[in-house]
Amino acid sequence: MYNTILVPLDGSARAEAILSHVENLALCHGSKVVLLQVVEPKPLLIDGTNAVPDLIEHQHHLKDAEAYLTTRQGEFREKGIETRIRLAEGPVVNEIINAAESENAELIAMASHGRTGLARVFYGSVAAGVLHRIDRPLLLVRSEDSD
Repeated sequence: MYNTILVPLDGSARAEAILSHVENLALCHGSKVVLLQVVEPKPLLIDGTNAVPDLIEHQHHLKDAEAYLTTRQGEFREKGIETRIRLAEGPVVNEIINAAESENAELIAMASHGRTGLARVFYGSVAAGVLHRIDRPLLLVRSEDSD
């Protein structure tokens, strides 16, 4: 049913609320899992002093994201689930959709932080952005606000 499941993660415990659901689906359907983390580039202000530290910080974020995904990948592989990792840079919703298309994912599975009201207005909602733009099934799990 689902040959490939795309799982966007941001390194938070809230985002990881989806992992047990994905594990069960992958084991039941023999699905391949693609773990994705999107690193949003910070606006680069070049004033003669900030450019190099900002680039170095960005590279650290990328390395941290790769290490995080590699750890999650190992956990899935220990359970016999074929798993790949994917790093992306750019606007989160756009990169999730791009990854779903290029990986030919039949399902996107992610946790929603469950923000409502003003919090949603100010912080936006990645889940809502994906929901409104995606052309394939989306599994959402509302996670606890513990992070």
